Amino acid sequence: MGTSRLMNDIFRKTVFIGAVTALLSVQVLAQDAEIKDIDFGEPEPLSIESEVDTHDFMVEIADTPDELTRGMMYRDVVPPNTGMLFKYENPDVKSIWMKNTGVSLDIIFIRQNGKILKIEHNASPYSMRSISSEATAAAVLELGGGQALELGIMPGDLVRHEFFGTVEKPEETTEE
Repeated sequence: MGTSRLMNDIFRKTVFIGAVTALLSVQVLAQDAEIKDIDFGEPEPLSIESEVDTHDFMVEIADTPDELTRGMMYRDVVPPNTGMLFKYENPDVKSIWMKNTGVSLDIIFIRQNGKILKIEHNASPYSMRSISSEATAAAVLELGGGQALELGIMPGDLVRHEFFGTVEKPEETTEE
């Protein structure tokens, strides 16, 4: 009698675990079915002035709620010298995670004046860990993992982009 009761308990638990697993799978598939294409528009030029050099990038812009939420999710590659600039209306402590992001990223937190506040190097793909700016930031720049170290980009370097008002204007020439 004891063995029959044990087998019955094991069977019920197995059925329960299978039902929970199926339910969770349906929820995940439903979330994935809701993934919609987001048009980030044409990439814009951005440069970073480090102690060593000026580094030029073409970046997608995330500045709407949908774009800020999506970011680099569902991507498996970030080509060199490209990235995404997250522009926030209100400077504050910012947090980023790597949910649904299949590629390692360098996450660069930027102050309102365009100075780099903090860099999280090689953030792990798919990580749910919250990565915080730890101080007020106006924007976040995401580059392919390892690029910041490779290029010598450091906190305190200047990001040049119109969002920060740091774009150098060409000098006007006057003809005499």
